[in-house]
Amino acid sequence: MRPVAHQRADYAHFHPITTRWLDNDAYGHVNNVVYYNWFDTIVNELLISGGVLDIVHSPVIALVIESACTYFAPVAFPDRITAALRVATLGNSSIRYEVAIFCNDDERAAAQGHMVHVCVERASRLATPIPAVMRTLLQSLQLPSLSTSPP
Repeated sequence: MRPVAHQRADYAHFHPITTRWLDNDAYGHVNNVVYYNWFDTIVNELLISGGVLDIVHSPVIALVIESACTYFAPVAFPDRITAALRVATLGNSSIRYEVAIFCNDDERAAAQGHMVHVCVERASRLATPIPAVMRTLLQSLQLPSLSTSPP
């Protein structure tokens, strides 16, 4: 069964992103791999602006272990997009983010998916619990899940 596109109201955090000419592929729309870049951008923008990640010095970092995306409508340069984010699941060391991409002023997602981070110690790369300050920030983004793929 095909997933249904989410609405903007289904998300808790938003970040505008400008498409670039080089994002388009030979078919005249944004290439699928660019969407994963946007997913990574909104998650890291949240963690950095929320003061819970210093990409150079934080003793705990988060690595992507899983991602998926479902596409509903094309996006192409020079469209304006808004990446939208919410947290679906907080485990001991893992976070499942749900992300949607909205084109221009559309209320329905052009694409949506998820990304899973696992927190690890920077030096050892061994899994470690989500730091308390990060957990507090992420809990503020937990909304009812409308997951597009199996858990």
